[in-house]
Amino acid sequence: MSLDPSVGIARSQMALDAYSAVVTSVARTLLPTVVALSTRRRGRRGEWNDGSGSGVVISGDGFMLTSAHVVEGSTRGGASFVDGWETGFDVVGRDRLSDLAVLKLEGSEAPAAELGDASSLEVGQLVVALGNPLGFSGSVTAGVVSALGRSIAANSQGHSRLVENVIQTDAALHPGNSGGPLSDAGGRVVGVNTAVVGPMIGQGLGLAVPIDEATKAIVAELIKSGKVRRAYLGVAGGTRPLPPLLADRLGQERGIEVVEVVDGSPAQRAGIRPGDILVAGDGVPLRDARDLQRMMTGDRVGGSVDLTVIRGGAISSVATRPVELEADQVRGP
Repeated sequence: MSLDPSVGIARSQMALDAYSAVVTSVARTLLPTVVALSTRRRGRRGEWNDGSGSGVVISGDGFMLTSAHVVEGSTRGGASFVDGWETGFDVVGRDRLSDLAVLKLEGSEAPAAELGDASSLEVGQLVVALGNPLGFSGSVTAGVVSALGRSIAANSQGHSRLVENVIQTDAALHPGNSGGPLSDAGGRVVGVNTAVVGPMIGQGLGLAVPIDEATKAIVAELIKSGKVRRAYLGVAGGTRPLPPLLADRLGQERGIEVVEVVDGSPAQRAGIRPGDILVAGDGVPLRDARDLQRMMTGDRVGGSVDLTVIRGGAISSVATRPVELEADQVRGP
């Protein structure tokens, strides 16, 4: 028995209406909190360059969240809302190694968005991106979570770090969307749009820094002190499989092979050498560089970290004392 074509059309219309209802609800909730940002920064030759991007208000007293690269080289700028209200902002703090920055609006209180939790996202879930692409204020696009668990590299003053658990989405993003919110269907901010892949190589896939426990802690630290403290050892390396006997003994198949030790660093002072394989820190297994990165939190600065090291087939313990990674300072005009 064939299905009446009118029934299929009706069902499609119902699905479309449900999709539209979610997107319009998110737009109605979040657009009043989304800000178009304008900045000025001094170029390498001393010239002034104008920049733009997006942000989202996250507290009733005017704190905003954006991408660090949007306010690179600036200490203040202008902000405008979709209702036409314009004011200025000051850069409270930025962290290039997570590509997050906190700004503070001048003047009256502003409506604030609710922060969600990206750890609950699932591939295929509907998300909505809001921002000011190409100067078009208050734009809304929708798509799905294309992938989770991606990583992107961030760099600052010669140091690099992987921003983990980045959200990949096919919601259309363009220059100017950076710093704007990525929302779940409930209107909660689950990410900060940070990069566009393509269109030639990535078909316009977008990436967003997740809002989760780790990034909420970064935001809180930026509000409190204007910077994020991180510990630093001064090693660079990559994942290396362990010999079978050592793997069985240690209960892990991989470690971090040290390929470079920075002169004068805590690692060099402790006697770490290129070719060493780091397999644990304070008893916690180290299987790749991200494991060591997660360990280098601010509370490790000045303390002791005992590294379990394989050198020449022998296992030993090396005591290190991490120092504070040179934090980004808010500089600029």
